[in-house]
Amino acid sequence: MRFPIASRHPAASRWLLTVVAAAVLAGCQAPASKPAAPKAEPSPPVAVQKPAAPSKGDPDERFKAALKLLKDRQSKEAREAFFNLAKDFPEFSGPFADLAIVQAQAKQPQLAIANFEKATRLNPQNALAWNWLGTLYREGNDFPKAEAAYTSALAIKPDYAAAHLNLGILNDVYLRRPQTALTHYREYQRITNGERLIVAAWIRDLESQVPPPAPAAAPTAAPAPAAGATP
Repeated sequence: MRFPIASRHPAASRWLLTVVAAAVLAGCQAPASKPAAPKAEPSPPVAVQKPAAPSKGDPDERFKAALKLLKDRQSKEAREAFFNLAKDFPEFSGPFADLAIVQAQAKQPQLAIANFEKATRLNPQNALAWNWLGTLYREGNDFPKAEAAYTSALAIKPDYAAAHLNLGILNDVYLRRPQTALTHYREYQRITNGERLIVAAWIRDLESQVPPPAPAAAPTAAPAPAAGATP
């Protein structure tokens, strides 16, 4: 930053010495008067060095360290690490989503919802955040918002197995739409190669409740033309 510099005075001020004439008294000479003191030249302003802002570190390295804390089940430390990461890098969606996951696991749903919503505002393509929001909305009995959140996750990532499973549960248990639930359960089984036997049992249960689609009606034969009529 450039600072203004004061204008300079002449390089050397001249001193004017006043010489007093010899006094004609008692044969004594009067002492010469003291020279006038030079005017002090103002000093230019000194630039004040501001202390350097502390480094926030590499966000990727801090993110990895916070994830390790989470995997090591150090929930309190992980929550603090993600909180500081979100505070230092508020433009990123990931830290808010991960902080919200820790808060959801700590039974702090309102804080988790606020941070998941922040994550989706920063990055509307964050399918993981939408899926978690759907579950938190569902647990709060806000089923329309839950359905919209799950649907948003699947619009971003059509083969998102967890979102299909969650949307199936929502339609099966809460919205009482067995046919829609079946659709999402089957998609989940397709994507995961049927890894969860419990979902296969849910599918069989719903199939026993949902009537099979009616067979298509056979086409009716055209009436025979009347005798003598031109075909």
